[in-house]
Amino acid sequence: MPAYLIVRVTIDRPEAYQEYMRHTPRVINRHGGRMIVRGGEVETLEGPEEKHRIVIIEFPSKEAAQAFYHSEDYQKAKHIREGAGQGQFVIVDGYPQDTWQAAVAQSDALTFGA
Repeated sequence: MPAYLIVRVTIDRPEAYQEYMRHTPRVINRHGGRMIVRGGEVETLEGPEEKHRIVIIEFPSKEAAQAFYHSEDYQKAKHIREGAGQGQFVIVDGYPQDTWQAAVAQSDALTFGA
């Protein structure tokens, strides 16, 4: 089952962060990952305004995401990022397709109350 690495970052030194960004794609790819979101425009629809850079990376499994984060190559890239910004890195399991389809079917059978 896929897992996602969700990152929220505040960038303090853009030049150093750019250097870090140059190295991460190859390391992510080596662990079967791919970028889903990489700092695009953010629109807050509810709650406090989101001001962080958002990154979402899909991996084939939670173990692959953990292997990426703890890999020697990523630790080298992470060292480049030190002092360039502050981030929160979270791994979350994906939602299985068959579970989603069952939820949709159940939801389709409902109507909103009057």
